[in-house]
Amino acid sequence: MISILDLAALLLTLSALFGWLNRKLLHLPHAVGLLVMGLAASVALVVLDVAFPEQHLYEDLTRVLGQVDFTKVVMDGMLAFLLFAGAMSLDLGALRDRAGAVATLALVGTLISTAIVGGAFWLAAGALGQPLPLAWALVFGALISPTDPVAVLATLKNVRVPEALEVEMQGEALFNDGIGIVLFTVLVAFAAGSGGAATSAGGVAKLLLQEAGGGLLLGVVTGYLAYRAMRAIDDFPVEVLITLALVAGTYALAQKLHASGPLAVVAAGLLVGDRAPRDAMSERTQGYVESLWTLIDEVLNSVLFLLIGLEVLVLRFEASGLLLAACAVPIVLVARLVAVSAPLLAFRWGGYLSPRNVPFLTWAGVRGGISVALALSLPESDAKSVVLAATYAVVLFTIIVQGLTLGAVARRTLRDLPEGDTP
Repeated sequence: MISILDLAALLLTLSALFGWLNRKLLHLPHAVGLLVMGLAASVALVVLDVAFPEQHLYEDLTRVLGQVDFTKVVMDGMLAFLLFAGAMSLDLGALRDRAGAVATLALVGTLISTAIVGGAFWLAAGALGQPLPLAWALVFGALISPTDPVAVLATLKNVRVPEALEVEMQGEALFNDGIGIVLFTVLVAFAAGSGGAATSAGGVAKLLLQEAGGGLLLGVVTGYLAYRAMRAIDDFPVEVLITLALVAGTYALAQKLHASGPLAVVAAGLLVGDRAPRDAMSERTQGYVESLWTLIDEVLNSVLFLLIGLEVLVLRFEASGLLLAACAVPIVLVARLVAVSAPLLAFRWGGYLSPRNVPFLTWAGVRGGISVALALSLPESDAKSVVLAATYAVVLFTIIVQGLTLGAVARRTLRDLPEGDTP
């Protein structure tokens, strides 16, 4: 049994080493490079273990990584800080102007994708001789349909797109995981046979109001209190500490109140990021706060994407489920295409959200650590290994393949690109 300090030292050292190697040799985007190198290291260890079984390298590292509860690390640790960092950098005024687009993509798009992925995955499982209950197929649809805010924000750092479209993508990614988690919770209860009143129409509406509405309200309240506290003083160490306390306190309180922690910290981050720089922070404080949250974002992103790559060592996939997992990739892509196209064609909000941009929005639907964490949190059942393998296949494909080619897709499909990005 190793200590938390030893685990942190191992992950930070590997992140620094792989980041340096990626910078010197691969020249991939930082987050993608860490995932690829983590994945490559995992595969290399498996090969070495087969070639030199007496060394026990695979067993030793697997035992160490097995002590990392990926679901708790992501959902109860990193996620709050990463979401707050992303929300702080988002222009609230621009988001308000595109509120209709963001809300429709986050809500309607997630519901459409969940239904399509669930139905198609259920049919594919039956066709491949691996029957899967429809309820568990819909659970997979719910956890894989929302675009991952951490992965999307990391990917957009390396792609230049029109500002309005970037705001819509960031807004969708920051808010749709709240919808997805509510759907996931309801569908897991139903699939596990413990749904009861929670799976009725009234129960779902109540859960949505409590989780999403309660989370947003809590975030606004705590964010406003933090803003007023920062406005009352001019002391950058204390103001920096207030932002850290805001994130940790808001997320912890949301869990106690059974509200959505992710939506709460997003709301708090949007409010503080919009109001505080105007009349609550001096230029010096702004510099320290911005630098701190940029650093937190980069470090936690590095560790998270490394963990996704290394997680192959501790996950257990059945060979018979790999073909079905491969089928999940085109299923999710088609569902994303329909989920994006339907709202766009129905509402035609503005110039950027046009049918011509559908290919880019489809390809930009990146999934990440949140989907893996939700899949790992499933109760033990015959369906868990199937859902987990499919989730991991989709996450790897979207981050590596879609993430690396998104710039090329943008240049070919988007109109009115920022200066310097011509088709």
